[in-house]
Amino acid sequence: MIGNNIYKLRKKRGLSLSELSERSRVSKSYLSNIERNLNQNPSVQILDRISAVLEVELKDLIRIDGKQGTNLQIDNEWIELIKELESSGIHKDKIKEYKTLIEFIKWQEKN
Repeated sequence: MIGNNIYKLRKKRGLSLSELSERSRVSKSYLSNIERNLNQNPSVQILDRISAVLEVELKDLIRIDGKQGTNLQIDNEWIELIKELESSGIHKDKIKEYKTLIEFIKWQEKN
């Protein structure tokens, strides 16, 4: 689990949860939730900040049972969707904005 990896790397670096929080600009409670695996799906941006402070590559945070998380099989339809979004000018840093729009449309259809 990602949380276990962060915890181990943080301890190895001799950092307290508060220190990692301050340096990564991620709230202490959010980090705690990640480390305790209460939040098992932190954003890539958050993981990127944590990995920078811990001085490891992002892939080292997402190791699963000794394997790289990037080796997981991804459905080809998702890959094609990502390529289509990128080719139409929608980049990952804007996805949250589009997610809000999609949620609004879903709400509007429901009501």
